[in-house]
Amino acid sequence: MRYISTRGDAPILEFDEVLLAGLAADGGLYVPETWPHFDADQFRALRGLSYAETAIRIMTPFLGGRIEDTAFEGLVHDAYAGFDHAAVAPLRQLDANLWLMELFHGPTLAFKDIALQLLGRLFDHVLTRRGERVTIVGATSGDTGSAAIEACRDRDSIDVFILHPHGRVSEVQRRQMTTVTAANIHNIAVEGSFDDCQDLVKAMFADRGFRDELRLSAVNSINWARIMAQIVYYVQAAVALGAPDRPVGFAVPTGNFGNVYAGYAARQMGLPVAELVIGSNRNDILTRFIETGIMEMSDVELSLSPSMDIQVSSNFERLLFDICGREGRAVMDTMIEFRRTGTLTVPQGGMKPIRALFGGYRMDDDQTLSTIVSEYRAHGALLDPHTVIGVGAARAKARYPATPIVALATAHPAKFPDAVERATGIRPALPPRLADLLTRDEQYAVLPNDLEAVKAHVRAGATMEGAA
Repeated sequence: MRYISTRGDAPILEFDEVLLAGLAADGGLYVPETWPHFDADQFRALRGLSYAETAIRIMTPFLGGRIEDTAFEGLVHDAYAGFDHAAVAPLRQLDANLWLMELFHGPTLAFKDIALQLLGRLFDHVLTRRGERVTIVGATSGDTGSAAIEACRDRDSIDVFILHPHGRVSEVQRRQMTTVTAANIHNIAVEGSFDDCQDLVKAMFADRGFRDELRLSAVNSINWARIMAQIVYYVQAAVALGAPDRPVGFAVPTGNFGNVYAGYAARQMGLPVAELVIGSNRNDILTRFIETGIMEMSDVELSLSPSMDIQVSSNFERLLFDICGREGRAVMDTMIEFRRTGTLTVPQGGMKPIRALFGGYRMDDDQTLSTIVSEYRAHGALLDPHTVIGVGAARAKARYPATPIVALATAHPAKFPDAVERATGIRPALPPRLADLLTRDEQYAVLPNDLEAVKAHVRAGATMEGAA
């Protein structure tokens, strides 16, 4: 198993090299050179396995032998041992064919924990074996940051710098990042949007001198290992609902396209995924794209679902690579034009396979609040303002009434208590282990949306010993 860049002008790498590299040197994203394929019997053999056991079987082909089997098994079991639910990602039935997959039982109450608890351990294992250290730089719209910090805190071989948009994440999200006092953790509040944070991170990676000096690495979903780990819960849910002997659909609240792309990856591996419905808030670039065939950037608008306040969906480039026949030059030209003009169109005929699999649905804040209320009254499910968009998308856009559809519950309602309380009058409580979160001391830097200022801050705070 080797990995190639979506832009076709970066070295072909092995799994451990892709893990540490994050973004490709040509600005592209790494994808498998070929997709591993599971046949029907291999999927059936997953029935009754624990989440960790399923994860080992699904992810091992992606390693290409670069991590020893026994070591990887230990990392996976350790990653999920601390989740609050034994099933890790349990299913809850809402209607005859509508299910909720709860992905928020990890340490920071969001779906990002499922990938990042493993990713932190993979980094530690590979770096310790190599005798190296890296500087992780990431952007977050709210949940990736806290999950990455929790996974990487106090690890000797890693410095972590997380950029979040100042004043544009919930208080719980911010405090889950800024109250961690580990010496290797650094939080930066950027005076701008998430897209600005993401652009700063990409610019730091694009500066090869700076990248090599600090040995930059990434934990955002630009890192292939994040996608790899997220494929597992699509497989786990589908098998529990009858796959491979019947298809299963998924509805995914998403802004950056990483979570829903993992569902596409599962389908590429042979899982019978009937459809992938994208749920958008008012920042609906993905839904507009599916409707019109044109991806067009506009200004980021604040919403009740801040983790989806995004207008540049980075992981879409991975899908575009397949739509372009895996021609890296075509992808590079398309992405350069997108950045120049703010508009992206896919090659002729490319929208047909996209629309055959993907649907899109948008909800504004008023719809988000009313749907939180209606789902609570009808089913007793208290949903956060991201999850509820996935549920709303499933109800509005599911194409196959007889086919089970799984809405992804991406965050615990207590991560967004203001929105939930505004809708229902109920303020969801944090778990006991986080009960004092709102009184803990915070530590973070507020910086302008300026690349040189951010680079200077990262350079000043990174531990240089051991860096190449």
